[in-house]
Amino acid sequence: MKSILTALQEGRLIELPDNNKDKALEYLATIIEAIPDLGDVVGITEGVLARECVHNTGIGNGWACPHARTKSDGELLCAIGWSPKGIAYGASDGAPVHLVVMYYVPDSQKNAYLKEISSLAKAVLTVSSMYQLSSFGDLGEVRHRLLDAISTALESMGPDARARMIQLEVKHASVSGLGGVGGAGLPADFASKVVPMEIVVVQGISPVVLGQDLELVQLVEAQPELVKGLREEGRVDGGKVLVMVRGVVRYQQDRVVYECLAMRK
Repeated sequence: MKSILTALQEGRLIELPDNNKDKALEYLATIIEAIPDLGDVVGITEGVLARECVHNTGIGNGWACPHARTKSDGELLCAIGWSPKGIAYGASDGAPVHLVVMYYVPDSQKNAYLKEISSLAKAVLTVSSMYQLSSFGDLGEVRHRLLDAISTALESMGPDARARMIQLEVKHASVSGLGGVGGAGLPADFASKVVPMEIVVVQGISPVVLGQDLELVQLVEAQPELVKGLREEGRVDGGKVLVMVRGVVRYQQDRVVYECLAMRK
């Protein structure tokens, strides 16, 4: 389960801002699309949602593992979303999903993905702390419990020196308090900087940016080609901020609301 450990190390464990299934999947897909090493990869959100319509990816005990495949080269990657209240996911056991592990699977990594998902499914069924998700209190606890559970699972599945090394590195970073966010001991990286916002566009006036982070709102408002980028490309890549459109609602009199995710760069 190397990619899960790497995701924890690099801060791709987040609290999902929405308990709606599609919106949660869109949010995690945007986190993956924003990983710098992937370059200009697009279509992850669409791929995940399309596959979910064909096959529900809930694996039971409060876990789900959606994925998007790509013909591009690269590493097997994932992002992990935690929902404290749980998501009505439609899993076969009927239980709400609290942890969503979304995978990005290049063609060259299909075998690695199948091996990892098999190991994860086995761990979810056999390691008790892997299905006690409703008792988690905050992201810090989620992170530590995941590390302990994965460590136990790895020991039962055979030696994997590289995975254990990554685990130790993650725990060391947490204990050292490097880049802690909200007391959770999470590394300070892009995942913690992504926030939802709405941008209201009305012909003849400046766009209105609605969000909880005033500094980020001001960065978005300062983008000179904001409306053009939203309308024509579905994203605005500025010097200090990246804005990605996740949905569009059109009203009468040419009034448009863009549902977006914004990220400090």
